[in-house]
Formats: sequence, structure tokens, C-alpha cells
Amino acid sequence: MSVADIKKTMQTKMEQSIEAFKNNLTKIRTGRANPALLDNVQVDYYGSMVPLSQVANVSAIDARTLSVQPWEKNMGPKIEKAIRESDLGLNPASMGDLIRVPMPPMTEERRKEMTKLVRHEGENAKIAVRNLRRDANDSVKKLVKDKEISEDDQKRSEADIQKITDKEITTIDQLVTSKEQDIMAV
Repeated sequence: MSVADIKKTMQTKMEQSIEAFKNNLTKIRTGRANPALLDNVQVDYYGSMVPLSQVANVSAIDARTLSVQPWEKNMGPKIEKAIRESDLGLNPASMGDLIRVPMPPMTEERRKEMTKLVRHEGENAKIAVRNLRRDANDSVKKLVKDKEISEDDQKRSEADIQKITDKEITTIDQLVTSKEQDIMAV
């Protein structure tokens, strides 16, 4: 494996880590209604648990309300129950075929808890990126040990790896800041 391969593999894995982090951020509640909030809700569909998105259409009616349109009429009560029993603290209301899910306003204390959660997720993403940097540096050191590259190449490679890592960590910090602003906006 060459230095270029090591860097490319590391870059790809870092981007995957950031995508996973972005995915985790969409599940953290802000003051606004976001259909992605219900992505983790599992519904009993004829004996097997499936994601809500596979049995209903979820959309935002306005900034404070989500609508859930079941694809089968008999799924309404099961979907309501699943949303109510999720740990999201939401109380759905059935209106004929449509289920409305109002977003309760968040208290200042709850907003602060959410920002702590966002920071924690951001820190986990940074740890993942740093671990990838360590693995890449170890691979470069192994190439030097096996006399495939020189120590000067090692220094250059480690500097490049650090630049990539710094760029990805800056991206994570920007995502955390953006999400915190979303949460704190009333």
C-alpha cells in the first residue's frame, strides 16, 4: 500500500464518519418540525418492526407540526402508539386518515441539554477522525520500517495527514455550531 492509498483511504473513512455525524444531528430535536426526527420510530407492521417511513409518508405541515399519512388505514393507531411510546416526548393526534404530531416548544433547560448532546456527538465524531489519523500515521510508519519510503517522505505524509484531519475537524466544529444555533433559536 502506498502513501497515496493510505491518504485516500483515510479521507474516505473520515468523510463517512462526518456523514454518520450529520445523520446523528438530524435526529436531535430543534425547535422546528423536521421529518427526519421520526426516522428512528419503529412501527409494528404485521408482526415485524419496521421504520415509520416504510408504512407512512412523513412531512412538515409548518414549523411546529409534522403530518404522518399512513399508507394503510388500519396502521393509524399503531403509528400513533409507536410515536407516543418513542422517547421523543411527542403526543400525536389523529384527524381522520392523517396523524398530526405537534412539536411542543422547548424550554431553555431542554435547549441547553440538546446543545450538550450536540457537543457530545461532535466530540465523538472528532475522536473517530483522530483515530483514523492515528491509523494512517501507523501505516506510514510501517512503510518506513519496511524501507518502502524514506523518513523525509514520512514527515511530509504525516504533515499532509494532519492537514486533512484539521480540515475535517473544522467541518465538524462548523456543523456543531450550526446545530447549536438552530436549537437555541426560539
